[in-house]
This record gives sequence, structure tokens and C-alpha cells, in this order.
Amino acid sequence: MLVVVRLVLHDSPERAHLRGVPMSARDLARSLAASWEQPGTRLGLWIHFSTPFSPALLGLLWGFPFLVSAEHRSEATAGALISLLFLTNLFYGPLMGWLVGRHPWHRSTIGLTIVGAMATVWGAVLLWPGDAPLWLLVLLVVVVGAGGPGSMVGFDVARTSNPDHRTASASGIINVGGFTASLVVIVAVGVVLDALSSGSGDSYGPGAFHWAMAVQYLLWGLGAAQIVRYRRRIRALTTRDQVAGGSSMVEFTPAAR
Repeated sequence: MLVVVRLVLHDSPERAHLRGVPMSARDLARSLAASWEQPGTRLGLWIHFSTPFSPALLGLLWGFPFLVSAEHRSEATAGALISLLFLTNLFYGPLMGWLVGRHPWHRSTIGLTIVGAMATVWGAVLLWPGDAPLWLLVLLVVVVGAGGPGSMVGFDVARTSNPDHRTASASGIINVGGFTASLVVIVAVGVVLDALSSGSGDSYGPGAFHWAMAVQYLLWGLGAAQIVRYRRRIRALTTRDQVAGGSSMVEFTPAAR
């Protein structure tokens, strides 16, 4: 990929000689503070907070033991489902880019839709009497797979809410959201499993796993509430035409708040 990028990607002539300016620690702090004051930065943060932790939970640690111990699937089937989770990115990445380009006013709605879809399918799996059928587990993986690419919507919200020289600081703030949520939910699931089980990890049963996976709803509830909160603020300061024209940046001062 590095070779391909080096061969085919080039700056346009007018950008070939542009360089950033050195920033002191004080300048960096000011940039971060100014980025934080933007409602679009906070909206992007909460979109990034709410969408990627469920695929991280499945793909990084607890998905395989959940499928094997709680849903009684073979290791081969569990492995195939986890592989499918990552393959869905090939589909959702371009789709999210197309949706954001066509419907920039509804970027927060895209985030809320992803959260709602994941919460709904997880609810069906966790409330299913006995083992969930394979088709439902496949649906779970396919829907949850939207969370990773969907989290990138948050960066686009920050891009149109901050001037170019603050894009990096705004992106840094947003990046904290999803990784914080992922770490919190992964640890929380482990804590709940230990609390509801006796002995080693081999003793984790379906009931314990179902309660543990339900921890996600606490983070989804917080994230969705904050998305709604900050999209109301930014929509009060911008118009649909501004966003469609790619010029939705509004300086958000303490007085405006």
C-alpha cells in the first residue's frame, strides 16, 4: 500500500510548497482549547465515542469467547463470524463516504442510526431464548461491522467545524472518544463476567455473558444523548445550505454557548 500511495498520490501544484508552522506548547494548548469550543468537535467526539466500541468488543477480545461459551458455536464458526466482521469494512467504508458526501446535514443521523441498529440487533441476540440462530449471529456481525467505518463520520463533522489549521487538534480530540469507549466497555465486560461467575474464565456461562454484553447499552445511551445535544447546538448556528456547501464552520465562543 505504501508503494501504491507513493506512486499515485501527489499534491496539487498550489499545495506543493505549503508547510505547517512550528507550534509551542502554549500554541498547541490554545489550538486544542479553540477546537474544544467548537460544537462540531464535540459532536464528532460523541459520534466517534458511540459507534466503534461494539465491533472492538467483538473483534478484539470478547467476541470469540461469547460465541463459543454463550452461543455454543464451534471455534471454526466463531472464527468465521469474527472474520466476517472485518470483511464488512470493505462494504461500509465506501458506503459511509458516499452517505456523508450526499447528506452532510444528516451526519449525526447516520451516527444515531448505526447506534440504534447495533443496539436493536444486540437486544435480539441477548433476549433470544436459548442460543441465537446462526442467521441472527450473522446479522449481528454484519450490523455491528458498520460501527468502525461509521466512527469516521465524526472526523468529517470536525473538519467542517474548524479552520484548516485546527483540523489536527480537532481530530486528536475526536480520536480519544472511540478508544476510550472501547477500553471502558472491554474492561467492564470482564468485571461483570467475574462478578457473575465463580472460578476461572472457563466458567463464564451464557447468563453471565448476556448481562456483561448488556453493559454496552450504558455507553450507547450516554453517546446518543450527547450526539443529540450537540447536533442541536451546531444546527442552531448553521444552516442546511452552509453544510451542503462545505462551509459550516462557525466560531463557537463562550458567549454563543
